[in-house]
Amino acid sequence: MINGKKIVVVMPAYNASATLKKTYQEIPFEIVDEVILVDDHSADNTAEVARELGIQHVIRHEKNKGYGGNQKTCYHKALDIGADIVVMLHPDYQYTPLLLEAMLYPIAKDVYDVMLAARTLGKGALVGGMPVYKYVANRFLTFFQNVMVNHKLAEYHTGYRAFSREVLESLPLDQNSDDFVFDNEMLGQIIYADFNIGEVSCPTKYFEEASSINFSRSVKYGLGVLRVSLTFRLQRWGLGNFKIFKGLKRRPHQKKEYSF
Repeated sequence: MINGKKIVVVMPAYNASATLKKTYQEIPFEIVDEVILVDDHSADNTAEVARELGIQHVIRHEKNKGYGGNQKTCYHKALDIGADIVVMLHPDYQYTPLLLEAMLYPIAKDVYDVMLAARTLGKGALVGGMPVYKYVANRFLTFFQNVMVNHKLAEYHTGYRAFSREVLESLPLDQNSDDFVFDNEMLGQIIYADFNIGEVSCPTKYFEEASSINFSRSVKYGLGVLRVSLTFRLQRWGLGNFKIFKGLKRRPHQKKEYSF
């Protein structure tokens, strides 16, 4: 726990048996209380490796539900077991678990509601092997989305995220896609509801075992991001009523005071 708050790590997994152990062993269990791994019907023995490692909650989908569908299972289970803070950590070792403390403490101390690990703060993305076309697309889509949703983030496309319980309970996550654009829809909802978002710089690693979507899936994701941005703007202008924002209320701004 941190500050009396239960910390749960969720790991949406697909064919992650080769990297799961290395990822799991770097989790700082002095602050993390429980781990959930959801195996999205992998073709390898990811679930078996997870059980051998002693992961407390291992769920295996009977059929593949997609990246977004996997996360829905992760978050529902985390709330069911009483998590106060939930952090999504990919088990493919593309994001380092060594940043978990930096992700968790700002939420536990009520500084932010959401924390993102941004690969594009600094030079970490390209140094870590991010393909140039993905980096360029990341920069363009982030700029476009910042303009459309009137926010300022270094990156909207990181898969390393932490959330307070209030955030997960407030968002209509089941209305989101089961595909990769789930991540972006979720961020759109978070910004729409005026939750506070913090970011930390995160190195990344691209290697053979790390999960990465191909070019055609990347194009589909990029088009989905444009759609999320446009629907956000139309919803704000009162020119639409889109399901991912349906019933989502804007939180009143609360001035927070800190003593140093």
